[in-house]
Formats: sequence, structure tokens, C-alpha cells
Amino acid sequence: MASLYTKVKLYLEANGKSSSEIGSPNQNANVQILHEGDISSINVWNVSGLAKPNDSQLESYDSDGDTEETNNTVRNTRKKNYGDIGDQLDEIYKDIDSWKARIKSIKDANPKS
Repeated sequence: MASLYTKVKLYLEANGKSSSEIGSPNQNANVQILHEGDISSINVWNVSGLAKPNDSQLESYDSDGDTEETNNTVRNTRKKNYGDIGDQLDEIYKDIDSWKARIKSIKDANPKS
């Protein structure tokens, strides 16, 4: 199940707002999500022109949220495996075909949803 943060982010973006509205309770953000143990809740909602989502609205973002979180994990894994950009540029300069093969193998091993 997607996190509350991800579902709120998707709700905001679907309604023309930015995920930058979200912050932690110690920040002065328009949306604050409180985490207490395994329970998360919207603690503050001050988004101009957009009502706070109800539970069913948030639940409608479960599937898309799961996909987004999975793809974020894949992106982070790929980024780590790609290595430093300077090293990649050096590899491209020396042998672009081996770089292409290495990057393809990383992408094949870590497909997005």
C-alpha cells in the first residue's frame, strides 16, 4: 500500500498543486503529515483552493502510488549502479559501446512498472 505522503502528493498534483506544499510537522508547510508509529495522518491542510482529501479520495491513489514508489526504488537503484557522472563520461569517451551495454544491463535488471 502506498504511503500517505505519496497519495497526498499525487492528489495535489492531480489538482494542479505542487508537492512542495508538503512538509514535516516541524516545518511551516501548507500540508503536514504526522507519523505516529505505523499510523500517518494529515495534521495540517492549508492548501489554497483545494479541500483536504477524504479517505476514499486518498484510497483512489493506492495503485498509482504503489507504481510511483516502486519506480522511485528502481530509479534509486539505477542511479547507484550507474555510478558517478564523471566516471560515466570517461567511460563514454573511452568506449561508448561498453558504456551502452553496461547501462542497458542495469536497466534490464531494474525495470520500471
